[in-house]
Amino acid sequence: MKTFLQLVAHDLYNKIGNDLSRIAIVFPNKRASLFFNEHLAGESEHPLWSPAYVSISDLFQQLSQQKLGDPIRLVCELYTVFRAETGSEESLDDFYFWGELLISDFDDADKNLVEADRLFSNLQELKSIMEGFDFLDEEQEAAIRQFFQNFSIERRTELKEKFISLWDKLGDIYHRYRENLAARGIAYEGMLYRNVIEQLDTDTLKYDKYVFVGFNVLNKVETAFFTQLRDAGKAMFYWDYDVFYTHRKEFRHEAGEFINRNLLLFPNELPGSYFDSLRHPKQVRFISSPTENAQARYLPQWVREHLTDNEKENAIVLCNEALLLPVLHSIPSEVQNVNITMGFPLAQTPVYSFVNAVLELQTNGYRSDTGRYTYQAVQAVLKHPYTRQISTQAEVLERELTLTNRFYPLPSELKKDDFLTLLFTPHNGNRQLCAYLIDLLKEVSVLYRQKEEHDDIFNQLYRESLFKSYTMVNRLLSLIESGELEIRIDTLKRLLNKILTVANIPFHGEPAIGMQVMGVLETRNLDFKNLILLSLNEGQLPKGSGDSSFIPYNLRKAFGMTTIEHKNAVYAYYFYRLIQRAESITLMYNTSSDGLNRGEWSRFMLQFLLEWEHDISREYLEAGQSPQSTTEIRIEKTPTILDRLRRSYDITLNPEAVLSPSALNAYLDCRLRFYFRYVARLKTPDEVSANIDSALFGTIFHKAAELAYTELTAYNEEIRKEDLERLLRNDVQLQSYVDTAFKKEFFHVPPHEKPEYNGLQLINSKVITSYLRQLLRNDLQYAPFRMIGMEEHVEEEISISTPEGDLRLKIGGTIDRLDSKNDTLRIVDYKTGGSPKTPANVEQLFTPAEGRPNYIFQTFLYAAIMSSQQSLKVAPALLYIHRAASESYSPVVEMGEPRQPKLPVDNFTILETEFRNRLHTLLEEIYNPEEPFTQTENTKACEYCDFKALCRK
Repeated sequence: MKTFLQLVAHDLYNKIGNDLSRIAIVFPNKRASLFFNEHLAGESEHPLWSPAYVSISDLFQQLSQQKLGDPIRLVCELYTVFRAETGSEESLDDFYFWGELLISDFDDADKNLVEADRLFSNLQELKSIMEGFDFLDEEQEAAIRQFFQNFSIERRTELKEKFISLWDKLGDIYHRYRENLAARGIAYEGMLYRNVIEQLDTDTLKYDKYVFVGFNVLNKVETAFFTQLRDAGKAMFYWDYDVFYTHRKEFRHEAGEFINRNLLLFPNELPGSYFDSLRHPKQVRFISSPTENAQARYLPQWVREHLTDNEKENAIVLCNEALLLPVLHSIPSEVQNVNITMGFPLAQTPVYSFVNAVLELQTNGYRSDTGRYTYQAVQAVLKHPYTRQISTQAEVLERELTLTNRFYPLPSELKKDDFLTLLFTPHNGNRQLCAYLIDLLKEVSVLYRQKEEHDDIFNQLYRESLFKSYTMVNRLLSLIESGELEIRIDTLKRLLNKILTVANIPFHGEPAIGMQVMGVLETRNLDFKNLILLSLNEGQLPKGSGDSSFIPYNLRKAFGMTTIEHKNAVYAYYFYRLIQRAESITLMYNTSSDGLNRGEWSRFMLQFLLEWEHDISREYLEAGQSPQSTTEIRIEKTPTILDRLRRSYDITLNPEAVLSPSALNAYLDCRLRFYFRYVARLKTPDEVSANIDSALFGTIFHKAAELAYTELTAYNEEIRKEDLERLLRNDVQLQSYVDTAFKKEFFHVPPHEKPEYNGLQLINSKVITSYLRQLLRNDLQYAPFRMIGMEEHVEEEISISTPEGDLRLKIGGTIDRLDSKNDTLRIVDYKTGGSPKTPANVEQLFTPAEGRPNYIFQTFLYAAIMSSQQSLKVAPALLYIHRAASESYSPVVEMGEPRQPKLPVDNFTILETEFRNRLHTLLEEIYNPEEPFTQTENTKACEYCDFKALCRK
């Protein structure tokens, strides 16, 4: 197979010879010149004078007296003109996006030599003088008639009024903008192109011949440029095509639309006999893939089947360039050299995430009214690898903030070392923020100054990404300092994010060596023997038509500007030209319809399937199914585990150990959960959350209630009705109890600091206040009574028999409240959620089952302890605050069989013996070596279990 560039090199050498020093070879892009130079050198056995290689964009820049303007500066200049011409008070922040659209439209108009005065005429005038537009052909005239038929100026809406108002100013904006840029010696690309062609003198050109190789669609400036050089005898043209799509008799093929025009205007230097390859038999495979990444995983197999000794004959083309990373990780070791023609996305490097985290910290993450940062923004920065590598205090600080639940830390709390001091110093204003970013990037650069002995390609890319980010931020800073960029800080954040997102880091290497990994645009002029295209889906090739513009489609078409049809024809040419000389072609597409992908193969695949007269293999990738079988988890009580269990709770070995009701409930609900939590001592990692779950809600309420009753009983244990009534009338005091509880249990701030509530937290605060009020009202019905204790810790020693002898344990926990009235001591447990349950008997408390009344088990355990420690009758009570509004409501636990009268447990002595017997049996079972720790059969208990992922029940 002879490639197109080989054919051009051979023909050019035969026609010009060894001395090409007066020749300039012009390509659509720079990459083709590297391959062409190699082919040209192979034409001669002796040294030769190399031609100059230049891309079409670079050539126009060389011929211009103006420089291409910085994109950001171009928008700022346009904004100045826009405000002067329209009198608009719109901010640069709001204008920026529209400014980019306008420059894009001006660029397209200039490259296609549109008469701006006619295009941007008053629409009413444009309609009336349309008959005089003799430069329009029939198709263009039909397009502009269609525009006015759809637009209907006579029936104006508010939106049309705004459009017409702006449209009438666009001509003045266009001319003033060009004048201002020219005065500054800069231009956007279309302006530069137009200025070059308007002032072009072919006699002053630097080279004798300009050889144009491999072009396809030409804008009008390029067409005029080619024409002038052709007429001056200074141009040669090499077009790449195939008769398969340029000589279709039955229909006009879109891939050959522009090439056919070019061949008529600028005859090809190569004979037509060279361009009939696509009709010949080839190995063509269509492969469907269930996911995007599965295509990359197929590459090792494709490489083993197709890789040739000359690795550069093989190419992987990514229609979706986001697949670059999975592709790089999937290339097998058989490939000796890989050349990546695409840039590595800066958005996939650590510096991108670091800059974004820092920007978020200093904008949305800092509250200037309170002088505090938000924990989420601080956490994102502290957890970043750069911060962890530079600051030895970062991990310690992050753990400390988590343990103390600091939602809104002060900068002074975060400045633990020099780097953290730099990091957590607030900055206001664009200039300060850019300077701050530059200082941080300088600090990060220290990590890359020492080149490691085994420095892989990714570390090299990360260094490059750091430098590129630094130059971009520095450029923004210079524009801000010069006064050319005046935007709000949130716009600066969006702008910086945007330019970093689209930035790419070039790979280093020898382009003409190794298997090629390319994007579609990089394939222009290049041919490969073995070819695989990934993600050949509709929307990827051709690309989706999401371009916005101020110029309506019909006017664009009428004035010869770029339309979606142009773009589709260009992509069709890229596709057919790429496959025309290949011998083995593998086209892959993704069938999943997730996100923006509709799971449709590209129209070009379907078109080729219908047009090509040879066999095409249809295949599909299938992921091997390996369902995970869950095996039962069963932890036998080995001597080691029994020893650990004994050491944990045997008070002769660990005097402070207490078996809590929570631990015993965990065992009854799921033995394996008990093992994970209380034997293996596993627990979920601490984290800070701005949300308040049900457990934390209850904790805050408990604290608020404790504060209220502590103050009520400061001088007298008796709770009187008049004291409760007085407190119920004091809304400020009630709210202060809740605020204090929030400070202690949630915000973890000193008493003198004001809690910083967000909206959801404020709602929770109001609900807790209403619950506290309800508790007081309920107690008003019960008063007078004596408050014995709040958050009272109680415990009792108990001895059990085990195969290894008697074991002394301690059971106990913290009772929310103990109060007494007459001869009864109430064990009160506050509940802020759930529904009351009525057990049929004591046995039900010890029987693992769905809906087991575990709260009642806990209260009964406390009742058993208190029954043995004092002489009053003990009444276990569960006070469901959200259900206590009725005046007759009683929190005392009731028992009874279903559909039978329920009796209150107002004297626990009746049940104590049975409860204690069953408790002893339970404790002996826990220490019985014959009873393993097993998974529960009650899947309801698994819903919110911390160990669900570990257990896989």
